[in-house]
Amino acid sequence: MTRVPVSRKSSLWRLWPLALIGAGVGLFFLLGGADLLTLGKLQQEHAKLESFVAMHYLQAVLAYMLLYTLVVALSLPGGAVLTLAGGFLFGALAATCYIVVAATCGAVIIFLAARSALDEPLRTRAGPWLAKLAAGFQRDVWSYMLILRLVPLFPFFVVNLVPAFLGVSLRCFAVTTFIGIIPATFIYAALGAGLGDALRSGGDLSVALSPGVLAALLGLAALAALPILYNRLRRRSDLPNE
Repeated sequence: MTRVPVSRKSSLWRLWPLALIGAGVGLFFLLGGADLLTLGKLQQEHAKLESFVAMHYLQAVLAYMLLYTLVVALSLPGGAVLTLAGGFLFGALAATCYIVVAATCGAVIIFLAARSALDEPLRTRAGPWLAKLAAGFQRDVWSYMLILRLVPLFPFFVVNLVPAFLGVSLRCFAVTTFIGIIPATFIYAALGAGLGDALRSGGDLSVALSPGVLAALLGLAALAALPILYNRLRRRSDLPNE
């Protein structure tokens, strides 16, 4: 009988968080979860959802936050739809509070899973290149992390994973995630609140165009422009001084 070396057993054991996440993703798609987290489904079920929230507010909040945490932790599609749903079910401000807490918890879960399972093997294979990159990142880690959260340069799940390989501390990751996602979350939740007004009026989108929603749309446009502005400023700072 062939014995598996202890070091190999240890490496395989470290992969269990990613295996659990992979199983969760597979189960999500197998059960048709991708069809549930859509705007169409939200439009169909909005009356039932609002009725449930009105009768069981605390349970609805806890279920919503748990679902949001799982979606982020498993890097599933549908986060934007869930944010819009939170806006029209709970209001922009309350939804922002619930979402920021849940999204931070989910991000921390995937961060810890990646750091536990892949950090050592990745560093071994990457060698000095990754160490050099991590050292440069660590010099201004708080600023870099806030920029990555505030400016949508990369997908949310990518920013959850990469810091795990660059030696970012859990404290820095959690705090910058919590603070950095507030603006975008509030903008989408405000749009969701406007969407709720439109759904209650029978689909009249003009009802949704309140001053608050218009401000959210302007904020969304500004958010989309941030990567362009950031890249221009970075290129300008890289130019030699005359």
